[in-house]
Amino acid sequence: MARAGLGPNWACLFANDIDPKKTGAYSANWGEEPKIVERDVAKLDLAELPGTADLVWASFPCQDLSLAGLGAGLKGAKSGTFWPFWKLLLGLEQQKRNPAVVVLENVCGTLTSHQGRDFRSLISAMREGGYQAGALVIDAALFLPQSRPRLFVIGVRRDIQIDPTLISATPRDPFHTPAIVKAYENLSHCDQGNWIWWKLSPPSVRVKVLSDIVLENPGQWQSQQQTKALLRMMSPLNLSKVAAAKKIGRLMVGTVYKRTRPDEYGVRRQRAEVRFDEVAGCLRTPGGGSSRQTILLVEGQNVRSRLLSPREAARLMGVSEKYILPERYNDAYHLMGDGVAVPVVSHIASNILEPLLRRYSDSLSDSAIYSSKHHEEEVWRQISSSEEMRSRVSRTRSESTLFAI
Repeated sequence: MARAGLGPNWACLFANDIDPKKTGAYSANWGEEPKIVERDVAKLDLAELPGTADLVWASFPCQDLSLAGLGAGLKGAKSGTFWPFWKLLLGLEQQKRNPAVVVLENVCGTLTSHQGRDFRSLISAMREGGYQAGALVIDAALFLPQSRPRLFVIGVRRDIQIDPTLISATPRDPFHTPAIVKAYENLSHCDQGNWIWWKLSPPSVRVKVLSDIVLENPGQWQSQQQTKALLRMMSPLNLSKVAAAKKIGRLMVGTVYKRTRPDEYGVRRQRAEVRFDEVAGCLRTPGGGSSRQTILLVEGQNVRSRLLSPREAARLMGVSEKYILPERYNDAYHLMGDGVAVPVVSHIASNILEPLLRRYSDSLSDSAIYSSKHHEEEVWRQISSSEEMRSRVSRTRSESTLFAI
């Protein structure tokens, strides 16, 4: 989905995931060139990484960093896969093949995991690996009717000159949240000196709402018994939201998540929580079915419910209608719930990554032309010292251009 967001101006050199369902979906949509490598990132070899990429994009597992997880952080078995990934990057540096830009995407809990120590470790690793870095929190709700704030850490090799228009002297709303500012303040002085406040303009105002997605091709509705059971799981506060929606007198579209919450006696029990703000809750991976999102339609006294369909989930992630989804519901929903919103990637690419790399490419071209000029002048001095070659060189020089690469 990061590849979809980058778009046709980018060519993929290498892709990797450990999940066979994800690699299957990747191959179905992107073909076999290059074939995605299905393996633990810790078992990848440097020799498998071809050439020198401009960009490496990594979305490492969030479970140990998420607020819903157990808090193992970057020492966890899942989120800790950052370290073998970074070991590969350090290996590329030793081979003079390290990418110009690295983007890391994860949940916002990365900023606060272990009282901020995990984020400090990550930023220190990037500095020690030769990268300046800065972070943005971007909510997909700016682009799509889904509440999905995510952290994006963008690192640039220190030898690359950054266009001043891409940098802010101070934090800027809405992408430098208070959590990012606090995380920055907790960094070492050395890492603060290596920090970049990326300047990113917000997108135009979003037009599409949740109703546009879920009413287009409605799926199969649940029975009245199932809907009543869902309503019984609601707290008085959430039932009051349904009652208010009934009084409005027009079709109201809500989304429901089942969560484990303490009741009035402190006993943890499953609750159904609803929202009617025309924005879906954050898509999640379907663990045991409880995290699958439910659509609730209220029109007067008539209340209907059904699960959000995989295609609707894909639309909420900004995925093309032509995108091939896995056949099984949970596989498709898991793919979307674990992904990155496509238009968010596009916005980062067009406003930061591409201008950054365009300037870098231009500087390389200038360097190549300068080197060619210097080389030609040196050749001129050497061969023109021979009297018998002087007239031939003069003719050649007047008729040819630089040996620019």
